[in-house]
Amino acid sequence: MKKLKAIVDEAMEELDPGLSDDQRASVARVLESAVIRGMLEGQHRAVDACGECEEAEQDIAHKIATAIRRKNDLMIANLSSLR
Repeated sequence: MKKLKAIVDEAMEELDPGLSDDQRASVARVLESAVIRGMLEGQHRAVDACGECEEAEQDIAHKIATAIRRKNDLMIANLSSLR
């Protein structure tokens, strides 16, 4: 979660310094949401790719997909607690 905050903070540095605190908070929420959606989309693609493995590799692929989903759930829970 610290990495996500660092990404958002870095992007926020490029904003117009004349923005109000409310505007800056709003933009930060939008950026955070966009980063999360992009990251989740990439992880969904990884899970989908695991499902396309050969039958002999399905057990390993299933374990990897389960680990990715578990980390997604943990990330969402952590981000929800930050709000």
